[in-house]
Amino acid sequence: MNNDSIPANIAKVLQQVSSAVEKYHRHPESVRVMAVSKTQPAEAVRAAANAGLRDFGENYLQDALDKITACSDLGLTWHFIGPIQSNKTRPIAASFDWVHSVDREKVLRRLSEQRDPSLAPLNVCIQVNVSHETSKSGVAPKDLAPLLTLAAELPNLSLRGLMAIPAPSDDFATQKQACDLMAELFRNVQSAYPSMDTLSMGMSADLEAAVAAGSNMLRIGTAIFGARQR
Repeated sequence: MNNDSIPANIAKVLQQVSSAVEKYHRHPESVRVMAVSKTQPAEAVRAAANAGLRDFGENYLQDALDKITACSDLGLTWHFIGPIQSNKTRPIAASFDWVHSVDREKVLRRLSEQRDPSLAPLNVCIQVNVSHETSKSGVAPKDLAPLLTLAAELPNLSLRGLMAIPAPSDDFATQKQACDLMAELFRNVQSAYPSMDTLSMGMSADLEAAVAAGSNMLRIGTAIFGARQR
């Protein structure tokens, strides 16, 4: 995709979000859009930033680190949203502002130990496998509680919420059902953890269902940047 089309794509996405927010009676500023820039070049990130986006999500560590360096002058907020290998936690802890894809105790402990205390606490979301897909990362809903307790107790971390990638579907009712399950789980645990303010859910194909259910952070890639570069 030509980077010249990115501002128009962002405007279209923001209009979709605004329409969904109005339709489902959400607060006008209650939903944040993260641009999923994995596999996209730094120039595309720069184009999206120039169009007003500040949050960028990455799955692939080395690719992300290169972009973080190349775009360091822009003051962006960087989110790691991909599966986390234990041997990659140190650069993630050092370079990102948020991690959305934590799903096991070992990773939580390593992120806390490896986050420089002079930096702001690393914002973490626990990934939940809400659709019980064997191909997806994430903790089962029934196993969520111990991870929340640990994330809230560890130093250098700030427990911010939950993340989910519901099973893909073209049917709105099916999308909404999965998003509602996740939103209910979020509400059920939120009262015990006051720092939890983020439900990271919804992508290009299911953003309306996610907004309807209560997501407040959408992860949008294809609708902004087009198909992956590789």
